[in-house]
Amino acid sequence: MAKTTEHKEGRATVKVVYYTYKTLADGSHPFMVRITKDRKLKYLATGLSLHPKHWNEKKKEIRKSYPEPDRENLLIDLQKWETKYTDAARDLANADSAHDAPAVAAKGAEKRKATRRVQLLAYIEELAAGMVRAGQVGNSIIYRDLASQLAKFIAAETGLPEPPLGKGQEAVKTAWVAAHDIPFDRVTVAFCNEWEATLRATGAEDTTLSNRFRTLRAVLNKAIANGVAKPESYPFARSVAEKHKFSVGKFDVSTAKRAISRADLRRLEALQPTTARQRLAKEVFLFSFYGGGINWVDLAQLRWRDLSGEAPSTGYPERLNYVRQKTGGKFALKLLAPAAAIVAAYRPFTCAAPDSYVFPILDPVKHASPTQVKNRLHKVLGMVNEDLKELGRLAGIATPLTTYVARHSMATTLRISGASTAVISQAMGHRSEATTAVYLDSFASELIDNAFDGLL
Repeated sequence: MAKTTEHKEGRATVKVVYYTYKTLADGSHPFMVRITKDRKLKYLATGLSLHPKHWNEKKKEIRKSYPEPDRENLLIDLQKWETKYTDAARDLANADSAHDAPAVAAKGAEKRKATRRVQLLAYIEELAAGMVRAGQVGNSIIYRDLASQLAKFIAAETGLPEPPLGKGQEAVKTAWVAAHDIPFDRVTVAFCNEWEATLRATGAEDTTLSNRFRTLRAVLNKAIANGVAKPESYPFARSVAEKHKFSVGKFDVSTAKRAISRADLRRLEALQPTTARQRLAKEVFLFSFYGGGINWVDLAQLRWRDLSGEAPSTGYPERLNYVRQKTGGKFALKLLAPAAAIVAAYRPFTCAAPDSYVFPILDPVKHASPTQVKNRLHKVLGMVNEDLKELGRLAGIATPLTTYVARHSMATTLRISGASTAVISQAMGHRSEATTAVYLDSFASELIDNAFDGLL
């Protein structure tokens, strides 16, 4: 007869908790893995955090207003942490051997030992490839740019020739990374300080540095969450107490205000471009200004189905409806006469079907994939901004013109006209001001319509 034990070893409970007892330097609170066994607790850092404004304390969950895909990615990462230690607790309980909460923590950490061969540059490429599959081409470019810059730094530090970065050299680059990649624990505070000094020596400004190090920090957070990096070697400061670590918040990311006056705008409107390229640049700028500050990516991808209504006196479209690519926010706004006149002029040339693009920037045949669209928009934006600077010089405008200047000028002009900050933020789709930032249909009302009249 099989022998039975008098005592069955209990199973630890595991839960990822929003740890409000600790506040990080940026005002956020960390997520911790809480392991409970025999009424004793053990907390493990995940490297993940969230600002209180995105946390629903009553429901104990991340607010649905937290922008995607960040919310979904955070939920996935948190679930991975909880699953890893829940599995460890189950394995120990099934073995029916006496154990405590630290033993569960140690068991869960075993997975990391088997995955330490994953290294920095290869992991960044893995993340970027996943972003491409998810249609997040823009983010993938940022991550691959980070990997390229890190590879150059690693080469310089070790006296190696720089990795090949040009097109058609992917195989050589992959071989270089495989031979010279570094483990995650090499990314120390000293590593970050040295890389910062190297970037500054090339003339990089604080905005660029902030972007580089925020992306690197996101990579390390994901690596820790997935168990391929150890939280003990994390180089970034997460609270004011960690003054010895590298602080991303030290970079000055404030930018000078870039807006032109209404008088400058009138000079641009009166200017007659001499080439088709310059004409497109001028019309893009003016349409963005009169079209609620619509940004370049959304403007270039407007289709004729996004326009509705018809003014009796002119036959021009009356409203613009579109979904912002960056946030998923839905916009429905009054189309002012100058903007309506611009798109009406393109109707005979680009309106072949409701799905046709309004502006002659994208070709649905040549630019079918997300990557092709992204590359085309990047290329044409460079040309448009180059032409805008020349137009500004010809018009006697001191501020160098770009598509961003049009968006900023719209916001500044609305404020001068008396529109509130809340209305402007809603109109521009800023996440920080809107409680209904994802869907702005309810705000497409007389309030915004009247505010836009202030642009005329």
